[in-house]
Amino acid sequence: MGNLGFQEILLIAVVVLVLFGGRKIPEFMRGLGKGIREFNDAKNNVKKELEEGMKEKDHTPTDQP
Repeated sequence: MGNLGFQEILLIAVVVLVLFGGRKIPEFMRGLGKGIREFNDAKNNVKKELEEGMKEKDHTPTDQP
C-alpha cells in the first residue's frame, strides 16, 4: 500500500472510527467501494474508446486523391 506502514494504517483506522463511529463505517465503506468501482468502470471505458479510436485511425487510408 505505497509507503504506509502498519502504524500509519492503524492511526487512520482509529481516526475513522472516532469520526464516523462503529455503525457508520460499513455504510461509508460501501459508498467508498461503489465510488472506486464506478471510477474503474469509467477509466476502462475511456481506455477502450481510445484503443478503438487508435485502431480505426490505423485502418483508415491517409492517402486520399
